[in-house]
Amino acid sequence: MKIPTLTHLRGYVVILISKGNLESFINALTQSGIHVWDVNPSGMNTAEMKVLIKDFHDLRPLLKRTGCRVHVKKRVGIPFQMAKLEQRKFFAVGMITFVLLLFLFSSLVWDVKVEGNVTIASEDILEAAQKEGIYPFQWTFRLKHLDKLSKELNMKLPGTSWVGVDKKGTSITIHIVEASEPEPKPLVSPRHLISKSDAVITEIYAEQGKPLVAKNIRVKKGQILISGLLGDEENSQAVVAKGEVKGLVWHEYNIQVPIVQKHKVYTGESRNRNYLVLGNWGIQFWGYGKVPYEKYDIVEEQDPLTWRSLKLSVGWMTEKIMETEITSETISSEKAKKLGFEGAIRDILAKYGNDSKVISQKILHEKKENGKVYMKVLFEVEEKITEERTIVYDQGE
Repeated sequence: MKIPTLTHLRGYVVILISKGNLESFINALTQSGIHVWDVNPSGMNTAEMKVLIKDFHDLRPLLKRTGCRVHVKKRVGIPFQMAKLEQRKFFAVGMITFVLLLFLFSSLVWDVKVEGNVTIASEDILEAAQKEGIYPFQWTFRLKHLDKLSKELNMKLPGTSWVGVDKKGTSITIHIVEASEPEPKPLVSPRHLISKSDAVITEIYAEQGKPLVAKNIRVKKGQILISGLLGDEENSQAVVAKGEVKGLVWHEYNIQVPIVQKHKVYTGESRNRNYLVLGNWGIQFWGYGKVPYEKYDIVEEQDPLTWRSLKLSVGWMTEKIMETEITSETISSEKAKKLGFEGAIRDILAKYGNDSKVISQKILHEKKENGKVYMKVLFEVEEKITEERTIVYDQGE
């Protein structure tokens, strides 16, 4: 038989007819004008077919007349789906509410950031942006066109050569390019460059001023290396001495390293806390209760919702709580000495510059007691040794 139109919208059932006089039942269907389709014999004196919902109750007189029985195998169509949805009205309301909240939250500005500013305070930029309607919890559809916002902020922020406003999802970034102004040169008094420690000169370069020492010369702390006075006693000129002087300097370190080294390691035990993130708020869903570990680290994993290439301010966050423990390792004296040397060298580079070089190291005294290795070490280091001294003139001159 011909399939009726819009069957899914109108709804239909798949039925199984059994027992009785099946042939008489099918003839009666044809005479009554009831629409059935996809009639397929499924066994001895049984047949499967489809019928519209509105015609299903009209089958009862025909079934009674022919002695057949009917069994509904499947219900298909929107009417049945709506009936299920009505039975789960609270779930449906919750889903609709969630979708509505998601739409509302994604229509708000959640975050305003400022990038590129150096001399202009971020607070001043955000204040000017707020006057133009750019602030958290503002509806995105109420914002002006981004090009117009950029021009107006550029006019209101002195010291900027360009301002750009970029919107990605619920976040707005204000990009600042500050106007380049020549930096005023600081007024510098005439000066000498002197040695800040006892040393042996290894390298000297005088950009301005008069060098008073040479390579391989031993100098004392406070000795003038590059003079800021040019000329002789009768005709002299004071300048700002500039240059670079390097020398060999000796540093004495008292080092102590424990033989038993303690390290923090992960045991492999962990548990998670899960949150629904809405902007700057988080609602915990799972992982309640006290953390069962005495020592632990927490690692956050963000999983925001995305739409195309945009990240929304709604998403999922997982806090992974990982148990830790302290393990002990007994090391040899040689390894302890190596660790001590490495720590001292790191300290030298941090204090005297990364361009310093450790030329040699000499152990002056060494002992092992109370579970530690003690050393007194003399390091020979090549480093910059200059510092400034202002030239002071006598009042009578």
